[in-house]
Amino acid sequence: MRVVEPKVFLIGESVAVYGEEHGVTAYLNEIGVPSWTTNCPTHAEGLIETFGRGCYRSFQPGLNPNVTKVREGNKEYIDNIIKQHHGSVFEHSTANFVFLHVSRIFTHELVRHRVGTAISQESLRFVRLDTLDFWIPPEISDNPAALAIFERALREDEANQQELARVLDLNSPNMPFETKKKLTSAMRRIAPEGLATMIGWTANFRTIRHVIEQRTDPSAEREIRLVFCKVADIVTKRYPNAFGDYQMEDADGLPWYHTFNSKI
Repeated sequence: MRVVEPKVFLIGESVAVYGEEHGVTAYLNEIGVPSWTTNCPTHAEGLIETFGRGCYRSFQPGLNPNVTKVREGNKEYIDNIIKQHHGSVFEHSTANFVFLHVSRIFTHELVRHRVGTAISQESLRFVRLDTLDFWIPPEISDNPAALAIFERALREDEANQQELARVLDLNSPNMPFETKKKLTSAMRRIAPEGLATMIGWTANFRTIRHVIEQRTDPSAEREIRLVFCKVADIVTKRYPNAFGDYQMEDADGLPWYHTFNSKI
């Protein structure tokens, strides 16, 4: 048994295509603004601006006869989008996360946020349980008597998985993988829900904003609060124009991220 801490990794993000026959540069040339540039901190924020300006042809004054002045700068442009709640253009940019050492309890809650997401989870049909990893909530870890009960139960869970592997002869070199898969799938049925696992989560920026608001709220479950506090810390630093309107305050020992521009 090993006690672990949930971890968040940002492993990918939207990137604009330049210098190609069908890239951003070609698009700007085609609509008559070849010199337009953006001072975006990241490609992801630049894409939000590019799609937004495309809706009104607001790359420069006069491109649309109805537009006589435009907001200059990526931050100023995105700030206005957020204030106007024109959040659909935020759906064009995505971020790719890996959540490691999170429980199945966490993943069951995460998958409820399915709009604008893609999910890939570690399969316990294929991955055999041997040494079991767990995150223990502070409500338990701070109480010695409760922690002793938890640890006793977790050691028993781990021993049961290891004993099943011996009884089913899963380490036999002659056992086909197809058979191992069936047995491993059967064994997971007595695995605890709090078992630490991995899930990959890709979401567009509009969805990320919504989930941060929902899941760093003090009323949310402790583990998912912990994970999305880490997500919020990453995105507010890496994408300051798209997430810079969030305010943070302490709530029961964890940050609570909220904004006046909810549900853009």
